[in-house]
Amino acid sequence: MAETTRAVLRWEGGMRFSALAGSGREVVVDAPSRPDHAGPSPMEMLLIGVAGCTAMDVVAILEKMRVPLAAVTVEAAAERAPANPKRFTAVELRYRLRGDGLTLDKAERAVSLSLSTYCSAVASLHPDCRVSTAIEIEES
Repeated sequence: MAETTRAVLRWEGGMRFSALAGSGREVVVDAPSRPDHAGPSPMEMLLIGVAGCTAMDVVAILEKMRVPLAAVTVEAAAERAPANPKRFTAVELRYRLRGDGLTLDKAERAVSLSLSTYCSAVASLHPDCRVSTAIEIEES
């Protein structure tokens, strides 16, 4: 049987929704164009999901390579189509990593494996959405 991911959203008024993930965690989804917004927009959540998915992959892969990490930051930016449905047309992911024994080769391998094999969020983007990366290794 296929794995199912679930969520339930409940309208709180305006464009604000309380979203309950299948894991039991809750987050507010809102429209940042509103002056009293209380959470990220659905497209911001999608970008957070892409960045979070690949970040978790990179951590797991580098741990398997026995690279003890001290810091991981992923900065994400996405370009959107000008017309509706204004989907992502390009995503840029900038990884900043620090760890003992971490080399650029190991980091590049981890990012490559994440994007090509493991990150289901990246794989869920439209096929012509360009994903570019940059990697910076910080001194330990």
